[in-house]
Amino acid sequence: MTEVSTKPYLIRAIHEWCVDNGYTPYLAVAVNEKTQVPKEFVKAGEIVLNTSPLATNKLNLGNEAVEFEARFGGVVREIFVPIEQISAIYARENGHGMAFEVLKPLAEIEGDGNEAVQFVLDEDDEPVSDDSGAKPAGLRSVSGVSEDSKPLSVTKSDKSDEKTPKKPGQKKKNHLTRVK
Repeated sequence: MTEVSTKPYLIRAIHEWCVDNGYTPYLAVAVNEKTQVPKEFVKAGEIVLNTSPLATNKLNLGNEAVEFEARFGGVVREIFVPIEQISAIYARENGHGMAFEVLKPLAEIEGDGNEAVQFVLDEDDEPVSDDSGAKPAGLRSVSGVSEDSKPLSVTKSDKSDEKTPKKPGQKKKNHLTRVK
């Protein structure tokens, strides 16, 4: 017998906790072809759904998916969200809840092939090169061409992420940056 993930149980528990305490449970969803949500409300591949008893009808928090009816712009819509696409459940009022890892297909991460992904490497990372001396250390190629037909590449950056403050003793993390 296949073991069922703990994720749907945690989602149900936090949803119940929100409702019992008078909070509004919100589901953050990474939208893909399996999700059935109003596409016009999707921003950057994500949507946040109010799953409170007052906002939904026929709510079913199942082991495989979350299903319900809700009004969007006054029109009743059927919502279907596979459990694996839920990235968080939290209370609107205080932000307490739980986040989950949602794996995105590589095509969604890299875009449409007309852009490169820049990896900011740690000092501990070893440069990868197919041929010694063929490329400068730390450079990795990404297949595809940009709009101006120049090859795309991934470069090592000496800059740290200025937006994320670094705590003393904390290791620098890898970051992905879209480059057009």
